[in-house]
Amino acid sequence: MRYLGFLLLVAVVVYTVTDIINAPDEDLHGLPRGIWLVLVVLIPVLGSVVWFAVSVNGRRSRGEALGGPRSGPRTAPGGHPAPGRQGPLAPDDDPEFLWRLEQERRRRAGETGTDGSTPPTSDDSSR
Repeated sequence: MRYLGFLLLVAVVVYTVTDIINAPDEDLHGLPRGIWLVLVVLIPVLGSVVWFAVSVNGRRSRGEALGGPRSGPRTAPGGHPAPGRQGPLAPDDDPEFLWRLEQERRRRAGETGTDGSTPPTSDDSSR
């Protein structure tokens, strides 16, 4: 119990340093990674609090879930942010997938001279 505060401080610093190292460049807000690391190591309490405030605010402004993946917001084919929830979508709900599927269908239709669908065949055995 005597060292609980010290161990908690060490854990917060280790977590913060790991978070800074893995953070995308837009979370750094113009400061080099080294400056953030020095700030957190030399002034652990203040540095960690400032880092958490800045990084959480940056993630919220980009619409990312806290603790979620940091892969940037999903975009629709035109480069506009995709509406709705963030994260993986089923292929038939993913506008980007559907757009690529339509482009592939059009490309194939251009190669074969058809709309990509199979022409109806007559069944000779039904006569």
